[in-house]
Amino acid sequence: MRRVLPALLLLLAGCDATQPSAGANAQREDRHDFPKADRPVATIVSARWSTEEARDRLNEAELVMDRAGIASGMTVADIGAGEGYYTIRMAQRVGPDGRVLAEDIIPQIRDALAQRVARERLDNVSVRLGEPDDAKLPANSFDRVLMVHMYHEIAEPYAFLWNLRPSLRTGGQVVVVDADRPTQNHGTPPALLKCEFEAVGYTMVELRKMPSAGGYIAMFTPQGARPAPDRIVPCRVPAPGASPSGNHKG
Repeated sequence: MRRVLPALLLLLAGCDATQPSAGANAQREDRHDFPKADRPVATIVSARWSTEEARDRLNEAELVMDRAGIASGMTVADIGAGEGYYTIRMAQRVGPDGRVLAEDIIPQIRDALAQRVARERLDNVSVRLGEPDDAKLPANSFDRVLMVHMYHEIAEPYAFLWNLRPSLRTGGQVVVVDADRPTQNHGTPPALLKCEFEAVGYTMVELRKMPSAGGYIAMFTPQGARPAPDRIVPCRVPAPGASPSGNHKG
């Protein structure tokens, strides 16, 4: 336990190569007004989507990481990391030359994951507490940002995605895994997901069904400049069978 505690303190302090600069912190203090989501927001009911053993039997993490192009030496973020199913496996995938930042907005979950990371001596992983509208990721740091079965729980998607964009390196992508069902039923219809990302200046580069991960995988890359927050037009949830509408103004 004496050897685990110092490592845990370092994890919780976020003392790693992806530590944000003072300028990045100052930028986050400059709050903006973003449009509200025109859709229900699912409640956070558990840090666990399914058991790790059941997910491994379906080879879930390996298939998602393969499709997302996560490779040795990359720097990746696991947003809404929960108990760390993907954090642990991505740490193995990126290897000693890569980095994984695991983020959650619930302090108790963040602390439990930090304890697991310290216990398993994953020196290439750091753990951080985020905010509901801002994952607080350092700028220009990540090759991939992963969000698995949690996007429907984001209450402020436009603020969240807007704050997320600067964290991506050139060629970086945001990877979303979710179920194709209404947000109040713990999923996100792909058309709505695409619309909300596009409203903040992302382009969908791939959408593929992935039954082993409980739904689909979608990948996005930033395109052009971020729209000003007051120029973002929220997507309107359509009637059944129609497509979501909305895009940013200019």
